[in-house]
Amino acid sequence: MADKELSEYVTIVSNDGFEFIIKRDAANVAGTIRKMLDPTSNFAEAISGRCETQQFNGVVIEKMCEYLYYHLKHKDAKDVPDMEIPPSLCLELLVAADYFDV
Repeated sequence: MADKELSEYVTIVSNDGFEFIIKRDAANVAGTIRKMLDPTSNFAEAISGRCETQQFNGVVIEKMCEYLYYHLKHKDAKDVPDMEIPPSLCLELLVAADYFDV
């Protein structure tokens, strides 16, 4: 993999089959995904550029992907506006944030 060009995009798949194609630099905000995609890790995800999760559904993964881009956009900003999170998703998103090391 060292001599092969890494794709700019990766795919994150939810447990209900939804696929989210996001930029690699956004995906790398999440520590768990960054380690999975590390070309020196020898994980299947590093080779395929595809991370499948059996723990979270599409609604949670979609909001997590939204946050990854939100974090990239505002990483050096001051007075960052709050991200809209539906109260019904708060607990699941907290668990996902812990799992993905965000």
